[in-house]
Amino acid sequence: MEENSDNLVRVSIFGQDYTVKAKADTNYIADVAQYVDKKMREVEEGLPSVQSGMRIAILAAMSITDDLFSVKQEKENVVTQVEDKAVSLIELIDEAIVS
Repeated sequence: MEENSDNLVRVSIFGQDYTVKAKADTNYIADVAQYVDKKMREVEEGLPSVQSGMRIAILAAMSITDDLFSVKQEKENVVTQVEDKAVSLIELIDEAIVS
């Protein structure tokens, strides 16, 4: 018999309640929902006039995606720096061994 490890979590995002089913830990799901809610409220506060929930959700999704892309780029930069340093160290070691 296969175990069903999905968790059901009730969350509130931007005044709407949702029941989320996921394999992730319930605290993690709640944290994700809280982050989305926070981003939507930040977007709403930054708008000059009242906007639809859909527009706010899309703008929040773009903001969250921008955060994700920025972190991915930073990660790629760090990996590149580490690889470059590793190559330099290998070259220094090779030179020391040959000398």
